[in-house]
Amino acid sequence: MTTTLLTNIGSLVTNDPALGEGPLGLVQDAALVLEGGTVAWAGPAAQAPDADARIDAEGRAVLPGFVDSHSHLVFAGDRTAEFNARMSGQPYKAGGIRTTVAATRAASDAELSANVARLLREALRQGTTTFETKSGYGLTVEDEARALRIAAEHTDEVTYLGAHIVSPDYADDPAAYVDLVTGPMLDACAPYARWVDVFCEKGAFDGDQARAILTAGQAKGLQARVHANQLSYGPGVRLAVELDAASADHCTHLTDADVDALASGNTVATLLPGAEFSTRAAWPDARRLLDAGVTVALSTDCNPGSSFTSSVPFCIALAVRDMGMTPDEAVWSATAGGAAALRRTDVGRLTPGARADLTLLDAPSHVHLAYRPGVPLVSGVWRRGVRVV
Repeated sequence: MTTTLLTNIGSLVTNDPALGEGPLGLVQDAALVLEGGTVAWAGPAAQAPDADARIDAEGRAVLPGFVDSHSHLVFAGDRTAEFNARMSGQPYKAGGIRTTVAATRAASDAELSANVARLLREALRQGTTTFETKSGYGLTVEDEARALRIAAEHTDEVTYLGAHIVSPDYADDPAAYVDLVTGPMLDACAPYARWVDVFCEKGAFDGDQARAILTAGQAKGLQARVHANQLSYGPGVRLAVELDAASADHCTHLTDADVDALASGNTVATLLPGAEFSTRAAWPDARRLLDAGVTVALSTDCNPGSSFTSSVPFCIALAVRDMGMTPDEAVWSATAGGAAALRRTDVGRLTPGARADLTLLDAPSHVHLAYRPGVPLVSGVWRRGVRVV
């Protein structure tokens, strides 16, 4: 295979403490060797082996491609009016999802796929090389299955979220909707998905319903993740840990018992600051989680209602400014943390054998992602060893 040497890297984030300084495994004056779609070597530039091709990073920073482990990209329609009203003083309500459900049901497959592709191009330009996305805006057997089929055309990290809210068609009989989600809908959707998710929240699904939905998905071979404790205190986080879910997402309202559960289990706490920014809600306390030893991921929650951003750098800046994270912690959480939330070891790091997904910044350090918020710092992106930006 052809090898490529990327050298004269000002600072390299490997996320391997054995290769460099601190949890980021930071190497100054560094180099990378890419071979095919993987990383063949990483370390000081002065020790780099020869390669077939050479790229000069000109002293700029390189870090792993961002791993966005929570998004809702299969949708149609627009909720600008809802956002405008909320910013004018009206609180967010989960019922807004119903607006997107109606538009998504009415859209063609081609329209939905084109929207996913557009948002992915947007995310890629900002350094995201791995992403998860969900269904949840169809809420019928046919519409949920087609959402997952479309999502699977764009990513391997596909999540069945028939339990986003109770379908408007079952507003008077939530129990029947749970039966549908755990029965015919699950049967139709499982072949396209890796994950099963549920919005465990007042106004959506309670703890007993969430348990039934998640365990039914697990029985079909899907792994669990949970929308947990976003709008209020509730059972979602502890249920996620009990069922060994890969991730409990949002984690905005946590008791000491919730934090203790996360610290003692394998479930990642995925924080989604775009949602708090867009709803003027209280920020998750990342510092509390990190100090307790919880593994934390950062993700965009890109969706048309409560967090319409595809920018992981923006979320990094928010996490540093408003959630108590250091720049190093935020970058780790947006790369290695996201990989942990997807139970992946091949992405989120730049070490020998890892996938050659990397981001080149027009800056000397990853700290600039928080230091220069809103500035388009990503000047190059490689996926599987191929430069795509």
